[in-house]
Amino acid sequence: MASSHEIRPSSPWGFVTANPIISAVGDVYRSFSERRAKLGLPNPGTVEDISKEVQREVSLTNYMHAGLRADVTKAVSLSPLFQVSHQFAMGEHMKPYAFAALMGTNDVFLQGSMDNDGVLSSRLNFRWTSALVSKCQFQIASPQDMAQIEHEYTGSDFSSSLKMLNPSYLEGGLTGIFVLRHLQSVTKRLSLGVESMWQRAALSQPPEAYTSFSARYKAEDWVATAQVHAAQGALNATYWRKLSDKVQAGVDMTLQVAPSPGGMMGGLQKEGVTSVGVKYDFRMSTFRAQVDSTGKLGCLLEKRVLPLVTMSFCTDVDHWTQNAKVGLGITIEAAGDELQDQQDAVGAQPPPNIPF
Repeated sequence: MASSHEIRPSSPWGFVTANPIISAVGDVYRSFSERRAKLGLPNPGTVEDISKEVQREVSLTNYMHAGLRADVTKAVSLSPLFQVSHQFAMGEHMKPYAFAALMGTNDVFLQGSMDNDGVLSSRLNFRWTSALVSKCQFQIASPQDMAQIEHEYTGSDFSSSLKMLNPSYLEGGLTGIFVLRHLQSVTKRLSLGVESMWQRAALSQPPEAYTSFSARYKAEDWVATAQVHAAQGALNATYWRKLSDKVQAGVDMTLQVAPSPGGMMGGLQKEGVTSVGVKYDFRMSTFRAQVDSTGKLGCLLEKRVLPLVTMSFCTDVDHWTQNAKVGLGITIEAAGDELQDQQDAVGAQPPPNIPF
């Protein structure tokens, strides 16, 4: 009788599958995977969103604006999702007008926008499998265009991604920015991550590489994170806590140590900013407030005045420079009668799982 490790001529890959060393490595990997699956470790999220509870829920960084802003959004279809929106603004660092449209299905997400200056931006996300998603962003604007490509893999207890910003080989060498991230659950509460970046603006300049490390600990009602950027000498730490069903609080601290402008003989220059924020959720409104160590105080009130109309009021006061900014916004969501008919026809089916 032929041995199980005998190479069969009919199988071109027989020398690989029957190799005792490769078989032993495969057995060790399968045994390790089975033991890891028995631990029941959860997916920790991504390194990019490691402090999402503070940055997205409590912090005012992504919500503040100065001036007047109006957003009008109309939903044309639910399945597939299709929306168009018009944005009007008058204030600091805001475009007077922008038009955007998006479409989403279970596997594809498309979004495009153009402002009054002719800057065209687009996004394309495609889900290859339940775990692998590719994301592309493009921007056409004079004098500099932008292209970003990202591949994200979500495992049962880890997340990995590769991001490329303006990658090019047209000059005879590799240029651009490349970022590799990995976040792994170590226990059911603790996860550790690493981020490596390689960049080269042009062939005439030397390449640069950086590595940073991160940690995230999630308890029942609080989350603590830390990120260390060794090359830049920076440390970022956040703490988020759910005080009640309607109240959240968060702390964000950033410390950086860098050589003084006078060189190494001038010693080290230390800089740090700490901010404390809180979020209150009421029945028809949301209130956020934040204060930091530089003397800035900000608050944001969002209130739904009608089922399809939301008003927002924000203010930012800098006590050291005696400057103040005020913003007022309105968001109108419109939907036609045909959308209601479509919703009644679809019934109780779940919404599409769009790869945003």
